[in-house]
Order: sequence, then C-alpha cells, then structure tokens
Amino acid sequence: MTRRERNQPKRAHRDALGAPASPARITVVTPTYNEAENLPGLVTALLALPLDLRILVVDDNSADGTGRIADQLALAAHRRIQVLHRPAKAGLRSAYLEGFRLAIRAGADAVAQMDADLSHDPAVVVQMAARLVDCDLVIGSRYVAGGAVDRDWALWRKALSAFGNVYARLILGFEVRDSTSGFRLWRATTLQAMPLERVAATGYVFQVEMAYLASRLGFRVCELPIYFPDRRLGRSKMSFGIQAEAAARVLQVWWQYRDLRRSGGSGAAPT
Repeated sequence: MTRRERNQPKRAHRDALGAPASPARITVVTPTYNEAENLPGLVTALLALPLDLRILVVDDNSADGTGRIADQLALAAHRRIQVLHRPAKAGLRSAYLEGFRLAIRAGADAVAQMDADLSHDPAVVVQMAARLVDCDLVIGSRYVAGGAVDRDWALWRKALSAFGNVYARLILGFEVRDSTSGFRLWRATTLQAMPLERVAATGYVFQVEMAYLASRLGFRVCELPIYFPDRRLGRSKMSFGIQAEAAARVLQVWWQYRDLRRSGGSGAAPT
C-alpha cells in the first residue's frame, strides 16, 4: 500500500466533516470561579488580538463578584463577550461542555479553552489559529521542545505534572505529550463529530479524556510549545491531591473507550 493510499481514510474523514481551511470566527471559552482580579486583563488581551474573536465566560457564581465584572465587560465589548451564569460550582467538565455547545450554536468555527488566571498567554491563540489549518485540535504544550513551566514551581508539582503526562501516554497508548493542558483550540466540526455525551471525567482528567477521545477518533492532534507561568494574582486551585487523582483516573478513561475504533488518521502530529 502506498503512502497516499494509507492517508486516504484520514482525508476522507476530514472531508466528510466539511472542515474549513482555517477558522474564521473563534470563541474562547473560559470557566471562572473567583477570578475577579484576572478576568479584566485576560479580556483586554484577547480582544486586542488580530482575530475575529468572541469570549464566553462561564461563571459558577463566584463569591468575589467575577460574574458581575464579566457582565460589565460584556456591556462594554459590544456583543463580543457572552456570560453564562451558573448557580453553583459545577466543575470543569460541565463548564466546558456547556460552553462548547453555546459557542457552536452562536456560529463559532473554532473554540478555544483557556484558564482565566493569566497562566495561558492570549497571544498564543494567534499561533494556534495558524496551526489549525493542518490540525483538528491544537494543544498548548509544556512538554514538547520549546515548552516549559515556571521555574518557581515546587519540585513535587513539576514532578507530578510530568509523571502524570508520561503515565497517560503509557496507559492510553497515544502520543500527546501534554494531555492535561487546559490551553486548546478545537475546530468546531471536530467537537460536533465527537460523542460528548460519553465524556464522564471531571476535574483535570477531563482534559486527558478529551484529547484521548479525539485521538481515538482519528483527528489530527497537534502540540504547540508554550511557557506556563505560575499565576500572578489570586491563589492556585491546583494541589497534590487533585493531580494525583487525575493520574489515578486515567485507567477509567482507557476503559471508557476500549470499544472505540479509530476511523483513520495518526492521532497526533509533531510540533
């Protein structure tokens, strides 16, 4: 079989989705809980990008008034910001899945995931959009050549994060080096083609499950090197227990999709 013949299933899969050559409109989905100090800076930086970009803030009734601040920003942004107010803290999984559906219904061609704490550099979204021409999912990766984490991170945090990603690759058998990264840009057509109703993981393992599911379905997953600093304002929600639990739940992700067959494609792409 020639290389061209081997690549036909992937091309047919992508053509069937009708994916555009590049995204025209991008919606950034950012879940918030007590991010009043950080959200204005994030919004300002995102809206200054040379992109047709919208922002969807999913706020879980933050006690510090983040939701109210988001509403004020939306009023000043002339319909480029939408705020989804939820009655209580309901977790990362539901925040993103609700956000994805709202963004797609509103006409997004691509949907980004970003933390609201300024640990994800908004300028990188431009680079991600450029990579999306050849990819179905672009992940901002700390663990490919050129990527890095804050040198002031505690040693246990660096070790556990790195181990968790190596562990996920070994257990799940895919090549994504930073499957726990929450900085991503998806084609809307990719999200629409995924069985999101099957996604069950909560917390940070949600990111692993989504990357693995995309890979299993044969979508082309690319990783873009990023620098991941510690947050400048507020307190990090990350803990040893959260990361340890995420690593422990990787086996559940493997079991969840053991019956899912690849539909073509390499599942991962070089940087």
